[in-house]
Amino acid sequence: MPLSSQKHLFQLPDNIHYLNCAYMSPLLKSVEQAGITGMQQKRDPSKISSADFFKEIGDIQHKFGQLVNCSPEQVALIPSASYGLAAAVNNIETSPEKHAITVEDEFPSGVYALHDWQRRTGAGLVTIKRPLGSSCVGSIWTDTLLEAINAQTALVLISSVHWTDGTIFDLPRIGARCKEVGALFVVDGTQSVGAMPIDVEKAHIDALVCACYKWMMGPYSSGLAYFSPFFNQGIPLENSWMTRSNAYDFTRLIHYTADYTAGAGRYNVGEFSNFILSPMINAALTQLLEWDPARIQSYGKSLSAPLIDYLAANQYELEDAAWRSGHLFGIKVPSTLDTRRLLEVFKSKHIYLSLRGQALRVSVNVFNTEADMNALMEALEDI
Repeated sequence: MPLSSQKHLFQLPDNIHYLNCAYMSPLLKSVEQAGITGMQQKRDPSKISSADFFKEIGDIQHKFGQLVNCSPEQVALIPSASYGLAAAVNNIETSPEKHAITVEDEFPSGVYALHDWQRRTGAGLVTIKRPLGSSCVGSIWTDTLLEAINAQTALVLISSVHWTDGTIFDLPRIGARCKEVGALFVVDGTQSVGAMPIDVEKAHIDALVCACYKWMMGPYSSGLAYFSPFFNQGIPLENSWMTRSNAYDFTRLIHYTADYTAGAGRYNVGEFSNFILSPMINAALTQLLEWDPARIQSYGKSLSAPLIDYLAANQYELEDAAWRSGHLFGIKVPSTLDTRRLLEVFKSKHIYLSLRGQALRVSVNVFNTEADMNALMEALEDI
């Protein structure tokens, strides 16, 4: 059954037209309450048992595994996308004659991780330029990237959709090509996971890293990552006692061990039990699974359809529908308009969206309504 507006589950004021989930999602009432309950728990630490340090993470791993189709033990709790990307890239060994591939204007966290990898290994970095024009960019970009992947490719790192304008990449084809040549496929899913279906098995993804505070409806300073079994013997970024095999028995912590918990447990951030953030992540995942990312994606496409028609009729450039995500898309505005001035005008009308690269970025979710779309169209008409 299609989703209807879920604005009643949030606390956004009626006079605010928040079209900026790609910047940060508002908190669900249920997620906010989970955080408050978590804070209250520490009023009396005598009621926090050693088992409580690990129960929440188990629930989170299971639910994220459902969301992206992976084994729960291959899921790690991370504090940020940059942390997860660094953990993955640092464990990919190579030689100077090899190279990594990314795309133009990739999010900085991934690019900086690749720069460090270059300095450490002496390997090269190939950046695939954005195709010119505005039609079928995702298709052409994917094909160009595929042509660049060869026997010398050690690593491909891209976002699941381009973070500036929602351009879709064909992840299954890219992942399959990586497997053909023995390259690792690392994906930053921050701008789609939670609002668009993704399957790490079908897309042949080796590491999927996601910040939680955008489309996953969670708190800031939190994230989740899938690490394939390739990484199960890797070196984590930190040495936390909580990631060791004896962590569950507090009476044996001084029996130091080199063994980690199974799967991707070694990549969990220290103090991942966070009694405020973890319950919030858990509550957010519960709601996302109930909504279903496929239904969220459909809702975004349906809601924005009148806006898309308006933009096309008024000579604004948009990516072709087949390669444009339903929850996040970029508008290339006419060169005669000052985009920063546009943002000021929008803000004066309580309309919130972002300018990223050359695109005016519109990002919608289930808390948005027809009133939000109408407000944006009216503002564009006035301008």
